[in-house]
Amino acid sequence: MEEGSVQWYVEDVSAHSCEVAVAGLPGVGHVGKLVVDHLVRSLNAVKVAEITSTYFPPQMYLSEDGVLRFPRNEIFFAAGEEGRPPMLFLAGDCQSVGPEGHYVLGEAYVKVFSLLGVKRIYTLGGYGVGRLVENPRVLSGLSHASLREAVVEAGAVSNGIEPVGGIIGAAGLLITCGRRAGMEGVALLGETSGYLVDPVSSTAVLDVLEKLIGFTADRTELSKLAEEMQADLSAFTSSIQQNSADDLRYIG
Repeated sequence: MEEGSVQWYVEDVSAHSCEVAVAGLPGVGHVGKLVVDHLVRSLNAVKVAEITSTYFPPQMYLSEDGVLRFPRNEIFFAAGEEGRPPMLFLAGDCQSVGPEGHYVLGEAYVKVFSLLGVKRIYTLGGYGVGRLVENPRVLSGLSHASLREAVVEAGAVSNGIEPVGGIIGAAGLLITCGRRAGMEGVALLGETSGYLVDPVSSTAVLDVLEKLIGFTADRTELSKLAEEMQADLSAFTSSIQQNSADDLRYIG
């Protein structure tokens, strides 16, 4: 296995080219991953390429028949339809385990995007705030200042201050590496607690993404996950409150 290896799953790459790519790899709250995995399924996207790397963690994954496989990230293509442009999606198992790998893989992803004719990259992720967020904001990072007005109109925050500390990992690197390759890019980060898989934050990110690209996605699966999360949190909160009340009665 190499530092970064690309295996193509289509013979005619040009037939699967388009101008827009959306990346959502595992990260804080799995915010970006939930959105991209949902879109890949709901839009019946087809697999175009697979990336493997020695920079991925040494964690093997089980296939449906119980056979172990190497970690991988994949690129999918969804054909355009009326009211929706064709799109590429970067999804997968993991990110690099170290700083060098993030740079190597960032350049590798951008190279694949370039071969597929991408002109704009949207990266999706989470921004951990250390507390539960009922109405998460979507923070942004841009490749060019000229994109700011459209991003703000779509509902994201772009103030030059947040996210505090910048953006770590693929969500930020793909924007800056893409800019060097002549691509525009927007990073969208949904506020999230940082300790839960967060479909509520994912839904907020999808809201902004839809407005920026100009399409509407089926929300059924993502909405169900968000409702389940809200119900679980409500039950957990009620349990904590009840336990606190019981403790106070004991003390009194």
